[in-house]
Amino acid sequence: MGEFLLGESIKSVGVAAMLLAMTRSLKEEEVVKKAVSVIKHQFVVTEVGGKTSYDDFHEKINRAVIGACLNSEVIEKTPNDIHALIHATEEAKKGILVSVSSSASLALKIAVVRNNGWLAVAIFGKSALHYMTNHERAGLGVMHI
Repeated sequence: MGEFLLGESIKSVGVAAMLLAMTRSLKEEEVVKKAVSVIKHQFVVTEVGGKTSYDDFHEKINRAVIGACLNSEVIEKTPNDIHALIHATEEAKKGILVSVSSSASLALKIAVVRNNGWLAVAIFGKSALHYMTNHERAGLGVMHI
């Protein structure tokens, strides 16, 4: 891909998060991470999978996102940071979980990107009732810190 040619677009935490979440290979992910690093955004990428029928699936996503962000120091353990992250995650989950069957399997890649005043959570992945019926889903949540 050479140098990433998104210029102004990648300065948006939402665009940066969605690009990271949508990468399909480690090589692609590294290229986008490099471009996001140049802009001086903080970021982390994680993955979550499971069945929507499990009561703890929503909690599983929240735990994964909060844990990844705290471990990578994208957020601090303060009420403002945790509050913004939870709200952005909930907003992103709405895009993923809209009209999804209660027994679907999900495989999701989640990226969180932060700059001085904003935080974005992007979720991209596949859902299916049967492995032959996979289709893509995406969600994005952006909150002011």
